[in-house]
Amino acid sequence: MEAFARDGYSIGKFLSAHRENPMPTITFATEKKEIQVPEGANLRKEALAAGVALYPGIHKIANCHGMGSCGSCRVLITKGMENTNPKGMLEKARLGVSMAYIGNEETMRLACKTKVNGDITVTTCPPVNMFGENFFS
Repeated sequence: MEAFARDGYSIGKFLSAHRENPMPTITFATEKKEIQVPEGANLRKEALAAGVALYPGIHKIANCHGMGSCGSCRVLITKGMENTNPKGMLEKARLGVSMAYIGNEETMRLACKTKVNGDITVTTCPPVNMFGENFFS
């Protein structure tokens, strides 16, 4: 069934295509959990609302509450990095001084500064790999 606008042009295909695209899905690999979120949603807010533990250890209490200054909400986006917003200056600066960032430059993000625009797979609380092949390079 196609709908027609007053000027006679068909708008049915546009409407059905819009309905076929579901909301983006975030897959949390560590927790084995999937959630659907509105496009443009903040990764940190959606993860916390879904009960996903973003913060390790003492950072559960001592964190910057989404301001991007502590770096404790770092995650690895293992699939779908192209479905997130580009890293901003604050995020690049904060991650640049993090030991965990070494070797993960292409996949690490701060959850508080990441907007979800499509399906992504996320690993929460990534370990610091101080003895990996990329650490001393």
